[in-house]
Amino acid sequence: MKGILLINLGSPDSTSTKDVRKYLDEFLMDERVIDMPYWKRFLLVKGIILNTRPKKSAAAYKKIWWKEGSPLEVISERFTEKFKKKLNIPVTLGMRYGSMSMEKSIDELYQKGVTEILMIPMYPHFAMSSYETVEVKAKEILANKYTTIKLESFPVFYNEPNYIKAMVSNIQNHLDGVDYEHILFSYHGLPERHIKLADPTKSHCKLDGSCCETQSIAHKTCYRHQCFETTKEIVKLLNLKGKTYSNSFQSRLLKDPWLKPYTDLEFERFPKEGIKKLVVITPAFVTDCLETLEEIAMEGEQQFLNAGGKNYKHIPCMNDNDDWINVVADWARKWTKTKD
Repeated sequence: MKGILLINLGSPDSTSTKDVRKYLDEFLMDERVIDMPYWKRFLLVKGIILNTRPKKSAAAYKKIWWKEGSPLEVISERFTEKFKKKLNIPVTLGMRYGSMSMEKSIDELYQKGVTEILMIPMYPHFAMSSYETVEVKAKEILANKYTTIKLESFPVFYNEPNYIKAMVSNIQNHLDGVDYEHILFSYHGLPERHIKLADPTKSHCKLDGSCCETQSIAHKTCYRHQCFETTKEIVKLLNLKGKTYSNSFQSRLLKDPWLKPYTDLEFERFPKEGIKKLVVITPAFVTDCLETLEEIAMEGEQQFLNAGGKNYKHIPCMNDNDDWINVVADWARKWTKTKD
């Protein structure tokens, strides 16, 4: 029997500092998130970050937490329930980190007699700290406990036409009646070294402004290139002009060089250069979460207005809208047909 496994990032169980610390411990101790030797990662995470960051992160989660729980998990569950109605095979939802674990979700499919799984990581772009860690974790779980199950991972979909169309439809719906001068495509940030580590050629990715435009096998695992391609495809359908949009990267951690330009610095720069009416899109996410709801929708707006901006509009993610559900359901149906 075939089954579908939807995977997203995960959330703490609550906004308590204790639960946030537990969640951050699992997340940051992942070697594909902080790619240091274990002993260095241990000292950094256990000795420094977990003694300082959980309280601040807990306060941020409290700003966006819903009655039903974490917005990311609640929206993901709503998506899954609607998605299930489109298919006639078992479907389950899991998270890479937190108590809604991948192992529990795989076991749920196993108990229903599933022997072939299509795993759909809800990440449009490849990164070792998102798509790759999900794939590695799933294979590890199957190798240890469910050796009879065959696993196939749905590929990253950063330029898949129907995903782009759904994105554009969502953007247009939220742009209706909005007065703006510039659209900022703000992507989740990554350390520059992650881009080079993911380069199979070990020589193509130079982050010099031209490598993302030069055809290479490296683009299959290049997060930066894939982000720029997503922007290009959306821009085409929205018919945006050259100086009315730009890209940036958010959520820096530690002091290493991360992908540039930095979103927070763009919020400060725009008003100084005469851009007072801004729209912000976060295409690295298909589901709203702490990063979009607090960092961009709240902190970002305050930064922009404090710098002299006048109008600020954050475009929500596609979440559980029907267009997006239909796209993913179509992917799943095509997979089941090719396996019949």
